[in-house]
Amino acid sequence: MKPIFLLTLILATQIACHSQTGNKEPMEKNPYYSRTDTKKLHITNAEWKKVLPPDLYAVAREAATERPFTGKYWDADVKGSYYCAVCGNPLFRSDAKFASSCGWPSFFEPLRANSVIYKEDNSIGMQRTEVICERCGSHLGHIFDDGPPPTHKRFCMNSVSLDFEPDPGAH
Repeated sequence: MKPIFLLTLILATQIACHSQTGNKEPMEKNPYYSRTDTKKLHITNAEWKKVLPPDLYAVAREAATERPFTGKYWDADVKGSYYCAVCGNPLFRSDAKFASSCGWPSFFEPLRANSVIYKEDNSIGMQRTEVICERCGSHLGHIFDDGPPPTHKRFCMNSVSLDFEPDPGAH
């Protein structure tokens, strides 16, 4: 009986971890998620709170920041595309990702110039530029001028705000 209980516990833990850290749940629960629809969304935070997991809601809608070196993409190097975890908007290609050692996934350019928008952020006593998803208005992270060529930009993103789709055959 103990092996069955242990196996059940392991499976339940894996399912719980997947639904908290994987972005399949937001896609299934979230009727606004689409990787093909480019129409700008005008959804209230009250509605987002109903369809987003709490950790994603805190970062995307309340501009919280995940702890460095804890997100699932900060050191990922698989080829593929990154999307907004809230709405599915295409944001970055892995070819623009670089190891910045800051603890968050970093990119030197967005997939399209209009994938993201920028907003002055003077919170926490600093002058920064916030990066926001153009389609849904969700907080993704910040941009800095210390990235590699050719742009010299560092889009410092929260992993929880990103959804990733590996290229076919990528490992």
